[in-house]
Amino acid sequence: MDTALIHQQNGGERQNGAVAQAIVPAVAYSFADCDTAIDVVSGKKEGIYYGRYGNSTLRAVEEKMAVLENGEAALGVGSGMAAISIALLAFLKQGDHVIVTKDVYGGTHKFLTNLAPRFGISFSYVDCTNVDHILRAMQSNTKAVYIETPSNPLLTVLDIEAVAKITKHYNIPLIIDNTFMSPYLQRPLDLGADVVVHSATKYLNGHGDVLAGFVVGKAEHIQFMRQSIMGDLGQVLSAWDAFLILRGLKTLGLRVERHCHNAHEIASFLESHPLVEKVFYPGLECHPQYELAQRQMKGMGGIVSFELKGGLEAAKAFMDALQLSMISFSLGDPETLVQHPATMTHFSMSDEEKTAAGITDGLIRLSAGLESVQDIMADLEQALAVVNQRGGKLLWETV
Repeated sequence: MDTALIHQQNGGERQNGAVAQAIVPAVAYSFADCDTAIDVVSGKKEGIYYGRYGNSTLRAVEEKMAVLENGEAALGVGSGMAAISIALLAFLKQGDHVIVTKDVYGGTHKFLTNLAPRFGISFSYVDCTNVDHILRAMQSNTKAVYIETPSNPLLTVLDIEAVAKITKHYNIPLIIDNTFMSPYLQRPLDLGADVVVHSATKYLNGHGDVLAGFVVGKAEHIQFMRQSIMGDLGQVLSAWDAFLILRGLKTLGLRVERHCHNAHEIASFLESHPLVEKVFYPGLECHPQYELAQRQMKGMGGIVSFELKGGLEAAKAFMDALQLSMISFSLGDPETLVQHPATMTHFSMSDEEKTAAGITDGLIRLSAGLESVQDIMADLEQALAVVNQRGGKLLWETV
């Protein structure tokens, strides 16, 4: 994996010339003759004919993503939500039904709630930790199952192989959001999934300066998405952003290892703190899917979610007191980032939906950055001290 991240590994000959991928921002492409143009547009011949359907820089990162996820092909698009919506719309049409894990990213929830009904698509949120629930949720018009593992923000881990057995029995695709893990830590296609989506904005790029998404799967599915969804909706990824992701991928292994190390140290620290009600991290033995995570994932990831005693006011006081960590919606950046799911990433959910999903007012999601873990924890400790002081109770001693 570390070698594949740095080298193209597309089966072609090594090129003489620039080591870094060229940025080709061209919109239009010329052809030697009319017949060649016709063959490329019709799909009879491989090639690029218009920038809305891709460019050579984008194709380079798409080839690399296909290799990293062990898929036949990949599609690079303008955001993670573009990847999610394209993957769903590729298999769903008016009158269809999709089963979705109840622990799902707020943007995905909003898409399903606001846009899916306008397309005539119905959905059911299901607790996918028990595959019997998936079986009971199956309908005659169910055409796909969509899951995240680990989930956002509670880091619920689902058994991909077990879910895939059900989808294969019903001959419907299993779509998995692999953003939190990246292919460095988890390869869902190897475990039976049919389609993988990523917000490349996060770990794949890793520097907080690109909005992008990827869909990886069978070549025929990716070609349909490119020609009939992405191109028609205008969701293509620019050559510049594709270049930045190619550059970011070269250090993915080093970055993810540091993210994982820091997150584990932070989770252990928070688990023992008296102001913390609960910690959600697959690397802790208290996690309900700890053993499954050890089998299914190469590492436990860089996200730690935790619930503070004192609810919303404690959460706000804690976040406002941070001096090193930053309040931000994103994750996977070099900086440690925190956000409040109930009022930020999952704000569009009703109070009832948040309760059903386990998203409380005291819940905070932390994306462990690449800083010294001692500095991160010192920042968390001083912020917790502020919460304790404002609460008027001495619940712990400052060392």
